[in-house]
Amino acid sequence: MRQLMLGNKALARGLYEAGCSVVSSYPGTPSTEVTEEIAKYDEVYCEWAPNEKVAMEVAFGASLAGKRSFCGMKHVGLNVAADPLFTCSYTGVNGGMVICVADDAGMHSSQNEQDSRHHAIASKIPMLEPSDSGEAYAFAKKAYELSEEFDTPVIIKMCTRVAHSQSIVDPGERVVPETKPYVKNIGKYVMMPGNAIKRHPVVEERTRKLIAYAEDCEFNRVEMGDTALGIITSSTCYQYAKEVFGEKASILKLGMINPLPEKLITDFAAKVDKLVIIEELDPIIENHCKQLGLEVTGKDVFPIEGEFSQNMVAEKLGVEVGPSKKLEEALPGRPPVMCAGCPHRGLFYTLSKNKCTVLGDIGCYTLGAVAPLAAMDMTLCMGASISSVHGFNKALGQESEGKTVAVIGDSTFMHSGMTGLANIAYNQSNSTVIILDNSITGMTGHQQNPTTGYNIKGDPAGKIDLEALCKAMGFTRVAVVDPYDLEACDRVLKEELAAPEPSVIISRRPCALLKYVKHNKPLVVEQNNCVGCKSCMRLGCPAISMKGGKAAIDETLCVGCGVCQQLCKFDALQSQEV
Repeated sequence: MRQLMLGNKALARGLYEAGCSVVSSYPGTPSTEVTEEIAKYDEVYCEWAPNEKVAMEVAFGASLAGKRSFCGMKHVGLNVAADPLFTCSYTGVNGGMVICVADDAGMHSSQNEQDSRHHAIASKIPMLEPSDSGEAYAFAKKAYELSEEFDTPVIIKMCTRVAHSQSIVDPGERVVPETKPYVKNIGKYVMMPGNAIKRHPVVEERTRKLIAYAEDCEFNRVEMGDTALGIITSSTCYQYAKEVFGEKASILKLGMINPLPEKLITDFAAKVDKLVIIEELDPIIENHCKQLGLEVTGKDVFPIEGEFSQNMVAEKLGVEVGPSKKLEEALPGRPPVMCAGCPHRGLFYTLSKNKCTVLGDIGCYTLGAVAPLAAMDMTLCMGASISSVHGFNKALGQESEGKTVAVIGDSTFMHSGMTGLANIAYNQSNSTVIILDNSITGMTGHQQNPTTGYNIKGDPAGKIDLEALCKAMGFTRVAVVDPYDLEACDRVLKEELAAPEPSVIISRRPCALLKYVKHNKPLVVEQNNCVGCKSCMRLGCPAISMKGGKAAIDETLCVGCGVCQQLCKFDALQSQEV
């Protein structure tokens, strides 16, 4: 029965129907829901891996065993998985292997804005790019056929708008192909130099065959309209072009974005008077067309950064936008902020009060950089806080050791923090690392990780003991603190910064949004005691505001954590009786 499906859900459904047997991913917006959705099918083994590199290697192992496999990640996660990606292009596959990468043009939830098509081109792996949920569903199924036909992993490139928008899908039944027998083949799968050099010509020949396939494959199609204007495009830009021009332009819609066809493009160009390339981020299609000797309009008109929209496409190409297509302007701003009761707030307040230099990491706690706490100096990539604090302290020595820390979440620590911590233990910088353990992967929507004791389905799983792990890695100083206890936070922080050796502080309290967390009643303001000093406002808690010169508590937000009470010298913030 036809259904309205989220792009990520549709992709998951396609994977399921294609007989995918093993899924390993790391959560990352906007890709997360693909794995969450396919995990709902008991016939498929699904897991959250510690990081994207591990996830891709798991998927490769399952493919090697003869099963169809999948791994999913966001664009920056593909950077982490690039090591196995480039080499499994050489080995090829046994069972079909599909990789989903979700780009985030506009950086809605990312630390950079990159174009994953470069990874496909550089690794010489075919990439498909759906423009709606229906195509996400269909491309997922076809990707396995392509993978097995051409002996290659296949990348499906999603983006925020396709992943998180809905369109019609007509789902079918699951068909599981026979397991392909594993046959030992040292020349194909053991990538030492003598074997790998023989595989490179195989990759190049495969690319030539894929280019020929792209010329008339089902992923690429021509929609002829008015020949005065010809548009070559893909993904959501196709939707924008159709909405703006309808039949008033001819469109070559590319669903297979790597490798790109040649004759199909030159034949299309010959039929139109003017050729325009509409693509978000880098000029991949545009540069390909120019290499074919075509005169095109592209990045000379369209920006190289940010998300596009139908309004922007219309404006750049001189089409008047009707009032029905104009979005509401001057919407009120909603700056991001840590949730009321967030366990990280007390720890960041302590760091701010002690004027620490804080090298941060990727997670919801990155919001510790936002005023009024402003308690973070750097955020680079997953795990970089620990490696960077080591380098920072090696560069400055005693000048920085007593006032500089790294902060990293529990999931991010498992993702890529352990190697940085090993470097501190091995090369002995006097560095303090704070692991913000909120018992979940918070930023991407409460996924489990190796420290929580539960798997992707919520069943009991192996649980890594952070204290034991840090001690096993060579740290004799490992302290655990409750971030709701400001006095304890202050004391432990000062002790570890003063210690003449590496140390780890584990700031442990579950995320305030977890369903099993029982909250206290909201605090109340004793108006007679409040002097309007605004000490409580220094926390940046969204549940606290000032009204009429005095503190006010939003009872719909306050969880009664009591952190603000510890800042009030006038007993104006009071707990309610249970």
